[in-house]
Amino acid sequence: MELKEYMLTKKEDIHEISVKQRLKKVHVNKNFVISVIGPRRAGKTYFIYHFIKSNKLRDEDYLFINFEDPVEVKEPEMLPIAHQEIYRKLPEFIFLDEIQALDNWVKTVYFLYESKRYYIFITGSSSKLLSKEIATQLRGRSITVRMLPFSLKEILMARGMKIKKHYSSYEVGAIKNELRRYMEYGAFPDIVLGNIHPSSFYRDYLDIVTYRDIVERYGIENRYALNLFIKAVISSFAKSFSVNRVFNTLKSIGVSVSRKTLYNFQKILEDVGLVYFLRKYGRSVRKVELTLPKAYLVDNGIYRFVEGRKDYGRLLEGLTFQELVKSGLEPNREIFYWERAGKEVDFVIKREGRVRQLIQTTYASSREEVEEREIESLIKAGEELNCDDLLVITWDYEDQLEVGGWKVRFLPLWKWALGL
Repeated sequence: MELKEYMLTKKEDIHEISVKQRLKKVHVNKNFVISVIGPRRAGKTYFIYHFIKSNKLRDEDYLFINFEDPVEVKEPEMLPIAHQEIYRKLPEFIFLDEIQALDNWVKTVYFLYESKRYYIFITGSSSKLLSKEIATQLRGRSITVRMLPFSLKEILMARGMKIKKHYSSYEVGAIKNELRRYMEYGAFPDIVLGNIHPSSFYRDYLDIVTYRDIVERYGIENRYALNLFIKAVISSFAKSFSVNRVFNTLKSIGVSVSRKTLYNFQKILEDVGLVYFLRKYGRSVRKVELTLPKAYLVDNGIYRFVEGRKDYGRLLEGLTFQELVKSGLEPNREIFYWERAGKEVDFVIKREGRVRQLIQTTYASSREEVEEREIESLIKAGEELNCDDLLVITWDYEDQLEVGGWKVRFLPLWKWALGL
């Protein structure tokens, strides 16, 4: 397709596209490139569409091009001029989607950026360009906007529900119904919007991540070991994960692979956005890195699809972790877990150099269902870390108790996720 025809046709397509609101905020700045990054299928391109529509950008205000579309771009640095020839003005916003498909894309982005004329947004595919590589290659000249699957608030908004402080009993029932679906089937946009059956989505998703994002990109030859490693990580969802344990298991069944290769697999799974390996809280950065991590998936649906089990305790804990990350907190910098002498607290929240909150999760609907060891662990961690904000996230139990001079709050997951 000829470039100018493509630019006009793309604008017509964007007019017709229906988008759902995302709560991620963008503060545009001509001194920085906005890098929209995140795992595959999380809605990076649709976030740009939403930005265009929600800010009521006119056709003459912006230039949008997806470099994987069938259009020939001979001189990408001259794209604003092509736009000017159509609209008789330079664009104010430039959106460059699937930037990895453009040869020497860094050179082009720098050329456009150096003029300081435009607000520039870019996205890239993890199969050819890791999300974090976009920000890295722009060397401090970008602001990162991380897109993840929908949060509970975004799911409710997609369903036409308003986010407010008080809800009727009927509304609470509807919220908890959506929350259970979120907890069991995940929150990728295609799942939430009903575009595809969950089993089909996750089968294709894992195949693409495994073979395009990992095998092809990194030239992995031992695919059998990689597949077994991925299954071991998923089975360890919301549990501690040991590379040595996986190494010994593979060795026992005759699979030849080195520990170094398995540690490399672990890093790759983090890089492609499939898994977070959460470290234990410690005051020494070196010691934190040496601790045994807990494995959390980017989305609960991956665990349900592979394992086929409804372990609500693990699903609730995993969703709590995902909501913490979606709120903007960074794992292993602001989120940790705590463990000492057999006692464990699921999440330690650290901000501005000190521990601000301790969070325990339990799939409980009454005080009787809350295990005493969970409260004891919270208090022990509170004493050690000098933190008195102790929270237990439950399924449907709400209260505040005083235990041994410590106040412990119990809050249902839906209320916590909505900030109530």
